[in-house]
Amino acid sequence: MQDTELLRSIHSIWINRTTLTFARAPNVREDFRNQLDHFFDMLEQALDTGDSGWLDPLLENWATSLTETDLEGKHSNLLALLREIETISTQTAREMLTSEQALELVCSLIPHFSYCYEKAAFAEMNVRVSHVTTQLEETRQSLERLDRSKSDFIAVAAHELKTPLTLVEGYAAMLKDVSSSRSLTPYESSLLDGISTGTRRLKGIIDDMIDVSLLDNNLLSLNFQPVWINRLLNVIQHEVQPHIQDRKQNLVINRFPGDDLLTFGDPERLLQVIRNVITNAVKYTPDGGTITIDGRQLPGFTEIIVSDTGIGIAAEDQVLIFDKFARLGNSDLHSSSKTKFKGGGPGLGLHIARGIVESHGGAIWVESPGFDEKDCPGSTFHILIPARSEPPDEKLARLLAPLTQAH
Repeated sequence: MQDTELLRSIHSIWINRTTLTFARAPNVREDFRNQLDHFFDMLEQALDTGDSGWLDPLLENWATSLTETDLEGKHSNLLALLREIETISTQTAREMLTSEQALELVCSLIPHFSYCYEKAAFAEMNVRVSHVTTQLEETRQSLERLDRSKSDFIAVAAHELKTPLTLVEGYAAMLKDVSSSRSLTPYESSLLDGISTGTRRLKGIIDDMIDVSLLDNNLLSLNFQPVWINRLLNVIQHEVQPHIQDRKQNLVINRFPGDDLLTFGDPERLLQVIRNVITNAVKYTPDGGTITIDGRQLPGFTEIIVSDTGIGIAAEDQVLIFDKFARLGNSDLHSSSKTKFKGGGPGLGLHIARGIVESHGGAIWVESPGFDEKDCPGSTFHILIPARSEPPDEKLARLLAPLTQAH
């Protein structure tokens, strides 16, 4: 008796048993009996021709029909289904055929079921990968929408806050002008000074928010002009000196090769970068500490190195501190000042610094042995600024040609 005839002889019992077995399982399709009939027919064709490929379309159809619950599970429902079908086939053959016939049929079916396992595992893996890829894409799109919403909120909030702030600033200036005609009590003077200080700080935060919005939307424009690094450092030294004196810190600016060379960049933006990095160093360095600015000339770049004797940065924070609204996770904020020890802030300064440097074609990163408020291992920021012999704009390059040729 041929294998196909042996298989055909157990067809009706096989169908009934398999249908009853899976009818008790949840989420079984109503047309599953027809699917089992089709599987049996294809198994018969495979047995008759010796080609297991007859089962491919059905296995792929079963794989693509897996529900989301099936795909999110740890175990393969399709392989479990095939194992159950093979078990029922073997049991039915043993009960309905002689021992020799059952052994012959089972031995003939084993290669085809092995093929089914391999094919089903591969098909299900592809479906699972596709499912996970779709989920990741949906998550990515959701995060992009969230990020756009945050950027839109920052832009709108900054714009809406700037108008009333301008009014407050203007009225405060008018009050000072009016009060200049008469003597103010110390209390009245402190009130006016408080308004002025508050508006300046709020204006700085709003300007930072606008810069973040520009960076997030790739709208930051750079005004390339002749730049000398040593001149930027001189400006910064005068700016931060009052804060350095207030904190009894030491600011050391060393001359280094390349600091007096002409390059091209946006001086205001580069000044903002150095200011943000040094302000960060002042904030996280205890009173009496030292901040050192050094550098070196590299092929195609000028590197500015800002070192401090501060509390340091943990390894896991050394990348995160350049993200928006990032703060050092291991330290408690003592105040909302930009320069007081461990003072608070919106966490935008280093993010903006990175955006400006990268817009110039440079890079910024930090090195630190770790975070330790007791021993203060310090941190070292590296700022790479491209050395340009001429501005990227052709018209400006022609205009400044005499200056570049002189150097």
